[in-house]
Amino acid sequence: MPSYSRNTLQRWLLFIVCFSALSTLRLTAQTYSQFTNGDVTEHVPWRDTTGNLINAHDGGIIFANGKYHWYGMALRPLPVSNGPDGGQKTTVGVVMYSSTDLYNWTYEGVILACSPDPKNPLYGPMRFERPKIVYNAATRQYVMWFHYVGYPGDHGTKIGTGDAGVAVSSKVNGPYAFRGYSRPIDANGVVRDFTLFQDDDGSAYFIYDRDVPQPLPGAGRVLHIAKLTADYLGFSSTWYEIANASRREAPVIFKRNGFYFLITSAETGWKNNAANYYRSTSIMGPYTELGNPCIGPDPELTFDAQGTYAFPIHGKPNEIIFLAERHITTRMTDSSYIFLPIQFPTPSTLELQYQPTWRLTHWPQ
Repeated sequence: MPSYSRNTLQRWLLFIVCFSALSTLRLTAQTYSQFTNGDVTEHVPWRDTTGNLINAHDGGIIFANGKYHWYGMALRPLPVSNGPDGGQKTTVGVVMYSSTDLYNWTYEGVILACSPDPKNPLYGPMRFERPKIVYNAATRQYVMWFHYVGYPGDHGTKIGTGDAGVAVSSKVNGPYAFRGYSRPIDANGVVRDFTLFQDDDGSAYFIYDRDVPQPLPGAGRVLHIAKLTADYLGFSSTWYEIANASRREAPVIFKRNGFYFLITSAETGWKNNAANYYRSTSIMGPYTELGNPCIGPDPELTFDAQGTYAFPIHGKPNEIIFLAERHITTRMTDSSYIFLPIQFPTPSTLELQYQPTWRLTHWPQ
């Protein structure tokens, strides 16, 4: 057996360690050619182009500069030191990925970061829940709204524990500058789940689960729509209560052929439940309740998922994709995502048919 110097052995050991690490990365990094949702009880891991799990939760997708941009809150794995739900908070912020084909995503980085300063309103752990981004053509600014829950990230009713936060950037991938938080309509209405919608005329709307605690007048939880100001950075005095959408959350809204469709979830915490959808010919209602749109396995549980966002394929405005998330409350970073094509049996109705796998080039009819 040949003899080697100590330095030579160390170099060989270092080479072996580095080679093993690179080999592991190559095994986990994948190139995707389809959407793989798996069985309804399956959590299919989705990795970015470097092999890391995509960690962009309850966010959205916007097309800009020739690419799709997927963003969401970067959650953290359990166990953590500040309670059983600490994994549903962030100490990182909102992150973004980009893609040209909706299958393969490149990590762009943190676009709205938590602060290390305990006196900063973005000090973590906190929550940027359900962030959504729209582009204001008049101001040439990308505007992000989110459900703001300040340190330590526990939902509450006091100002700073259930509000609407806003940030702005001249570039889709940031960085975004925090502009503060507030509440639509009045201070009594705590902000819970929400989404953003931008109409054809450029007006934008904040659709949210408004929670008025007891014993305040009008106590209860009902979905409301609040029109944003022209610069999208605040709330106008125009709003509408969707009175027949009581105790509904996770709103997902889009417009197709003159109809506004609103898909919602019941309020059962992190437990899955039946979706319910509504239709209107005006953004400010009234909205007709049309029932559960899901068809396939576990339709009463929305395929073991909860809606997050809906968006059209670029260049094909009538082909809408429904993005939902399968939460794993014991390890939120491992929550998985499902993408489904929304189908329209008639111009005024929709269906969500479950697809374990599918491709954009074979849009289900």
